[in-house]
Amino acid sequence: MTRIFERPVDATITALAILQTGGLEVVSADAAIGFSAGELHARHYDRNSSPLSMADCIALATALVLQEPLATADRTLATAARAEGIAVLPLADSGGRRPTPA
Repeated sequence: MTRIFERPVDATITALAILQTGGLEVVSADAAIGFSAGELHARHYDRNSSPLSMADCIALATALVLQEPLATADRTLATAARAEGIAVLPLADSGGRRPTPA
């Protein structure tokens, strides 16, 4: 949010606190999530066709561990999530487009 949208860090932290108040669960990325993320990255990353970041893979691994759907506007991330059997809650991107529903 800060790098791309130049949003102040404090504003982002405040927005996350509001989401937590509304029920967002924040979990720590432990070793199990980290190892799972590495495996997911190895399985799904391709520079040209599937440019998943490690942060994307942390999100995937966390959804797997928590057995929760993954909310994303990123089509590549949604595709990887579905390939892993993770339900996707498609969000609109900045152009109003959503990843294709499963």
